[in-house]
Amino acid sequence: MSTDYKIFDNTTLSDILKKIDHNSQRNKIQIETTIQELMTYIKDPNTAVQLFPMISDFMEANIRNDELLVKLAAVVQRVMTTDSKGGTDELGLSDKEKEEILQKINKATEEIQHEVDDITLQIQE
Repeated sequence: MSTDYKIFDNTTLSDILKKIDHNSQRNKIQIETTIQELMTYIKDPNTAVQLFPMISDFMEANIRNDELLVKLAAVVQRVMTTDSKGGTDELGLSDKEKEEILQKINKATEEIQHEVDDITLQIQE
């Protein structure tokens, strides 16, 4: 399978895979930095109990964002396999189905980003 397979506009499978890798590395650094910053605020067990749920929510939102990108890459690979067979069988997706999937992914990504922004604001307060 070619990683130059065009998904939409000028985005290729290679671009998606690079974004997955970049996000994974960025999230790791961001989570580690946030945890280190929050550790300075922990003075007693009560403070820790209050901060740990925020850390957990932050990590979960970032993980869900990566999962969406991985799922998108899997869908694209499935479509590529179908295209390489030269036909449209039950594994193929119509243009309408592809568009619906992309819209759902975009909506979910926006929702996750809003959650991350909210958590970041809570942490900074």
